Amino acid sequence: MFSDLRYALRQLAKSPGFAAVAILTLALGIGANTAIFSVTNAVLFRALPYKEPARIVAVNKVSSEFGLGGLTAGAFLDFR
Repeated sequence: MFSDLRYALRQLAKSPGFAAVAILTLALGIGANTAIFSVTNAVLFRALPYKEPARIVAVNKVSSEFGLGGLTAGAFLDFR
């Protein structure tokens, strides 16, 4: 196994351009994989940091003139 590793290192030393591209490709692949896993883990797999996350709701106001719109302060107090 060590002889194979030495042979691989000698071949990479003979062509430094190829070695640089191979190392850069591996680094970018590993970095992208780590970033995607971190985001996926935080968004999909971890529980929300609230006491009762199943009770979280979204409230929107629907108007016949304007469609879906934001809530004003007065409307929020009415819903509350």
